[in-house]
Amino acid sequence: MAAKIHPTALIDSAAELADDVEVGAYSIIESKVKIDSGSRVGPHVVITGRTTIGKNNRFFQFSSIGEEPQDKKYTGEDTELIIGDDNTIRESCTFSRGTSQDGGITRIGNDNWIMAGVHIAHDCLLGDHIIMANNAALAGHVRVGDWAIISGYSLIHQFCSVGEHSFTSFASHVNQSIPPFVVVSGEKASTKGINAEGLRRRGYTPEQIQQVRRAYRILYRSELRLEDARAELIKMAENSPEIKLLVDFLETTNRPIIR
Repeated sequence: MAAKIHPTALIDSAAELADDVEVGAYSIIESKVKIDSGSRVGPHVVITGRTTIGKNNRFFQFSSIGEEPQDKKYTGEDTELIIGDDNTIRESCTFSRGTSQDGGITRIGNDNWIMAGVHIAHDCLLGDHIIMANNAALAGHVRVGDWAIISGYSLIHQFCSVGEHSFTSFASHVNQSIPPFVVVSGEKASTKGINAEGLRRRGYTPEQIQQVRRAYRILYRSELRLEDARAELIKMAENSPEIKLLVDFLETTNRPIIR
């Protein structure tokens, strides 16, 4: 299948596009961009910088992909944005490249659903199957685990981690890390329980969900100090992969958890 390039699109001759990539009217694709097969770039999209895009991605109109990071320390370093496969990026999204102060890469995984107006700042690392609803925003250096859902207008502070299967309610303001499975809500986000419905939809058994509930009670309802709660969770994790996921998160997050 031949590429479908609108005659008004501006594509640098050094850009590398698979033969079947589609590019809409008035879009701009600059020299260091690579786009793999099956991807579609809508009208009025700008893709710039050292940006590598995988297979079967869809970019809707007015998105800015791979632009310089919004960081005053950035001085033109050749940093990178990497986007995996099967992602949907809706209207007016902005994804920045990384900075040399971190790994130099902003990375977005596979099968993510990114709605209109979402901002993903420099050096963010996103996993797979994530939903970010309209006008949600990640500051720099944020980590988002697989299957997380970040609801509309939610704001995540720099260096926070958002754990696997977690959920932020509408317009949550998050300035600490969210452990896996946990639901948070509020202008100053606080915990509201576990994402049980999300776990059921993803095939977790009632027994596994009960284990997650028990871990949540230890972490948030037992009045144990964090170190003591972590010790209890480490014991649980010996026979529970889902609790090991929680323990690993507590050991690696760059900021304190919401608690």
